[in-house]
Amino acid sequence: MAIENKAPGKDISEEDLKTKFPLVAKKSADHSSCFSVAGVEFGGDLIPVMAGPNMVESEQLIVETAQAVKARGAHFLRGGAFKPLSFPYRSEKYTETREQGIAWLKTAKQETGIPIITEVMEERYIDLIADVADILQIGTRNMQNYPLLTAVAKTGKPIMLKRHYGASLRDWLGAAEYVLVEGNEKVILCERGVSVAHTHRSSSRFLLDLQVIPAAKEVTHLPVVSDPSHATFWRPWVEPMALASIAAGADAIMLEVHPDPENSAVDPLQAINFEAFKALMASMNKVAQAVDRRVK
Repeated sequence: MAIENKAPGKDISEEDLKTKFPLVAKKSADHSSCFSVAGVEFGGDLIPVMAGPNMVESEQLIVETAQAVKARGAHFLRGGAFKPLSFPYRSEKYTETREQGIAWLKTAKQETGIPIITEVMEERYIDLIADVADILQIGTRNMQNYPLLTAVAKTGKPIMLKRHYGASLRDWLGAAEYVLVEGNEKVILCERGVSVAHTHRSSSRFLLDLQVIPAAKEVTHLPVVSDPSHATFWRPWVEPMALASIAAGADAIMLEVHPDPENSAVDPLQAINFEAFKALMASMNKVAQAVDRRVK
C-alpha cells in the first residue's frame, strides 16, 4: 500500500485499507477512478453538475426544470419521486409522486435528452427506477441498508452513495465496499452534511463537511460529490459552499434547483431558481479553472 501516512484517518487504520475495504482503497497515491455515465466523465477534469428539484412535483415542473438546467449547463437532472420524508404524515403538497414521478422523469429525459439521477428506497422498485435513471442514488438514511446496496449494485448501474449525517468516513467507505464487492465499479460518494451541535441557523440541521472531501480522497480512488443544498438548508449559503467544495477537490456538485423555490413542495429554504443557477454555474466554472478543472 503506497500510502505515506501509516494512520490515514482518525478512525481508519492501515489494516482497514487492506482487509475492510480493499476495493475502495487507493492502491497508490495517484490512483483515481475515472468513468463515464451517459457520456459524462466522473473523476477527470470535468466537474459534473446534477441539478433539479428535491421532489418531482408534476410533469410540467420536471420537464420545465430539465429544459432550464440543461440549457444552463447541468449534466444531470436530479429529482426525487420516492422520498424518505422525515415524518410519516403527508398532505396534498407534502407527499411523494412515486411511480408517477418516475414516469414524469422518463418524459423529461425523452424530451430533453438529459440523463437522470434519482433515489432508490426499496428493492421492489429497483427495476422500475433503473429503467429510467442513469445513476441510482442511495440516500443518507439507507447508507447502511446493506441488502439494498447489494441489490442496486447487481443492476450494474452507477451508484451514488450519500453519506449518513452521523456516519464516519470509515462507515461510509465500508458501505461503498458492499457495492464494489458485487463487481459494480461505478460508485460515487456524496457528502451531504453532518449532524453537529451548532449549525449557525435554527433552520439548518447539518453542516457541510468540506474537510471530508480531501480526507476521503487521501484513502479512496472513488469520485467525491458535494451536496451543499441539503447540507446548508439555506439558500444564501448554497453558492459559497458550492464554490468551496470545488476548491476542496469535489469531483461533482449536486444542487437543488426549482422554478419557484419559495413554493417548493419539499425544503423550500434551500432551492435556487433558474437564474441563480445560471450565475452559480459561471462562478463554479471560474473556481474550477483555478484548480485546473472545469464545470463547462
